[in-house]
Amino acid sequence: MTTLSPQLNTSYLFDARGIAKRFRHAAIFGALESLHDGEVMRFVNDHDPLPLLEQVRQRYGQQITFRYAERQPEMIVIEFQISLGKPQETAPASGGGCGGGGGCGCSGQ
Repeated sequence: MTTLSPQLNTSYLFDARGIAKRFRHAAIFGALESLHDGEVMRFVNDHDPLPLLEQVRQRYGQQITFRYAERQPEMIVIEFQISLGKPQETAPASGGGCGGGGGCGCSGQ
């Protein structure tokens, strides 16, 4: 019997441009939480998601790192990588930067 383990640096595409804006953050967090250690999500968006990046920092600390692969007007590509071996260091909750309404799936935290 063979045991399957996630391959390091496996990359998955997540194109947010086709998702209704009110569902994007919840979908993105769901996708990030589905990744295994070492996997990468290549995120494509039509604008620079600065509030989202702050939410990712607050929620996951150093367990998720990211880098811009492309940063052009109307075309942002960010690679998120999961590193579960790193201890989680999160900042205190400050409303999540989303307005706290819970529409992004973060429940304001």
